[in-house]
Amino acid sequence: MNNKFDALKDDDSGDHDQNEENSTQKDGEKEKTERDKSQNSSKRKAVVPGPAEHPLQYNYTFWYSRRTPGRPTSSQSYEQNIKQIGTFASVEQFWRFYSHMVRPGDLTGHSDFHLFKEGIKPMWEDDANKNGGKWIIRLRKGLASRCWENLILALLGEQFMVGEEICGAVVSVRFQEDIISIWNKTASDQATTARIRDTLRRVLNLPPNTIMEYKTHTDSIKDNSSFRNTKITL
Repeated sequence: MNNKFDALKDDDSGDHDQNEENSTQKDGEKEKTERDKSQNSSKRKAVVPGPAEHPLQYNYTFWYSRRTPGRPTSSQSYEQNIKQIGTFASVEQFWRFYSHMVRPGDLTGHSDFHLFKEGIKPMWEDDANKNGGKWIIRLRKGLASRCWENLILALLGEQFMVGEEICGAVVSVRFQEDIISIWNKTASDQATTARIRDTLRRVLNLPPNTIMEYKTHTDSIKDNSSFRNTKITL
């Protein structure tokens, strides 16, 4: 899996020797233009279900991020650190990606998998996310893989029944615990956030005394933290 993620890293052309810089600048600019054209054309290529495949209601994209704990993270450095794994439009395409991905319980360090609707970046500042928030569930070690799979299958199967409110879901692997979260568009819509909470309890088969926390992305931006200073709900 590391090779897969390594392959996703942006190519760095490296520093040119100063004596060669002038002679190679035009070539470099030409290559960049060609590369940008190629990237733009690949972005425009729509992902659609294959023949006889089972289409999903929305296209989704898997992302992966990993960072060094304790190092302050700006939104710019976070955006550079997050890697797109791929987008899928059908049940079959989902399983093609998922079957080759490391399970969250086997990830090490400070790592996250993100599953978001196509076109929505897993960032607080994204237009689809900026007025929203997320439900947070902290898991003891050993539960993340099962809970993550149950959550994303419920997401893809449209079990939350809140229209277009769901933006995506994240599993965050940390040293002492793992954290599952589901993001929605409108933090102020209490009826919707309550329905998401109740569906989350059901699909994850959580004990009645499980602590669930909700945090708006506005608050996350203020304190530059996903999981501190949350509102606790039993």
